[in-house]
Amino acid sequence: MKRYDYSFLKEKHMNDVLRLCKAIADVNAREEMNRLQDPGIFESLRGKAVIDSVVGSNAIEGIGTSEKRLKEILNNGGVPLTHDEIEILGYKDALNLIHTEYDELEISEALIRQLHYLIERNTGAEDAGQYKKADNYIMEFRSDGSGSIIFTPVSYKEVPASMEQLLLAYYSARQDDQIDQLLLSLCFVLDFLCIHPFRDGNGRVSRLLMLLLLYKAGYDIGRYVSVEKNINEHREQYYHCLKESSEGWHDNMNDYSPFIVFSLQILYRCYLTLNDTLGELSVKRVKKNQRIEMTVLNSIVPVSKAQIKEKLLDVSIRTIESELRKLLASGKIIKIGNYKDARYMRADQ
Repeated sequence: MKRYDYSFLKEKHMNDVLRLCKAIADVNAREEMNRLQDPGIFESLRGKAVIDSVVGSNAIEGIGTSEKRLKEILNNGGVPLTHDEIEILGYKDALNLIHTEYDELEISEALIRQLHYLIERNTGAEDAGQYKKADNYIMEFRSDGSGSIIFTPVSYKEVPASMEQLLLAYYSARQDDQIDQLLLSLCFVLDFLCIHPFRDGNGRVSRLLMLLLLYKAGYDIGRYVSVEKNINEHREQYYHCLKESSEGWHDNMNDYSPFIVFSLQILYRCYLTLNDTLGELSVKRVKKNQRIEMTVLNSIVPVSKAQIKEKLLDVSIRTIESELRKLLASGKIIKIGNYKDARYMRADQ
């Protein structure tokens, strides 16, 4: 019988994983400092992150619709017309709950069932917010249409007791200062998926739980960059790691490491994406003349007007020519060649 116990997270063999956690903690701290210095940029990212998360998490399960319809139902208050669109809108409702009330939300059976209810409530499913009433299986389907069972979740009769034990183990572990809360969050998500308490929607609920648990552990990256989108972009690896980490689960012999490492890599990618996005937005906010100067001075080789234009698509050739004349007059840059073949470079190179 499965035993829910996270004390293994204190063992030394987790040191390699803890190094990954430290790297993520470092970039998370820098992100917090950047947000304090310029909250406006971060606020501008939130709307896109929500849409990316809704689309990404549903796409993992093969649920989707056209881009036009997505804009209509997610941005413009359009009425969903298909079962998939109803589920997409339900996921947005659940996601908004987490983003707006994460401080007040407690990880509990009631909340988990509420998240499932929000996803399924308008689909006509009679079991929205209710645990499964029959056994289900995690299947793998091949290109020829044949399939096989790759994991047998907890029996429907054992779900209430299993969920209770899972939550008790989580409550106990989160009070232990020797247990990293980020690792605890990821192990909880894997165990939830292995229990598979609902007839349908377990994957989507697990990703909502991951987002909320990340908030609780002090990581709010999902507010600005979609974790679900990044998982969807590495979907095959996601399923492979789930399969690896669930082997031997019922007998307490499974290895959480594949799923943990994959999830940490996804989080790190999210921070890298945020860093790149912030850099691009910062450049766009700089005045055009400053951007032209930066382009020439930062180039390690002489650049032409056409090359500057390629980098600064929103800046006109006339503006580039005017700024180049000023930079030449000030002595900051020099000109090599004439007319169309002219190149510009910093004077001290």
